[in-house]
Amino acid sequence: MAGSTIELDATDRRLLRALQRDGRAPVTALAEQVGLSATPCLRRIRRLEEAGVIARYAAVVDAAKVGLPIQAFVQVALSSHAEEVVAAFHKALAAREEVLAAWAMSGEMDYMLHVLARDFEAYADFALKALLRMPGVKETRSSFVLTALKPPGAVPV
Repeated sequence: MAGSTIELDATDRRLLRALQRDGRAPVTALAEQVGLSATPCLRRIRRLEEAGVIARYAAVVDAAKVGLPIQAFVQVALSSHAEEVVAAFHKALAAREEVLAAWAMSGEMDYMLHVLARDFEAYADFALKALLRMPGVKETRSSFVLTALKPPGAVPV
């Protein structure tokens, strides 16, 4: 069912908002918040998980507080879009833990990466010794986060 959408009613939407606020909330507390008893609430959660609406559960970690205060958004252009070059780039990218997220993009550059580092020296080491040596990388452009005005939040459901 990946890529398709499912019909969400008002209760599903309330449930998703509650789970995005606190993914560890007990089912009984969630049920109370959305106006259901525990069993139907749990059924709805399972349905949303099985449909892929709830992709996963995770803790939101403050990167700066664990020693990774430097955030960069890096645009990457490849020299070739041949299938083997793209696959090798994807594989090399997946192996780098500094890369928090990556997106294939339309426009002038091919990819946008969200990269974390402990300091500028560590970022330079990643950029020069890893990223620029990945298969097919032709060009990169880095922009550093100065302050987070609106950090990633809940999906508006």
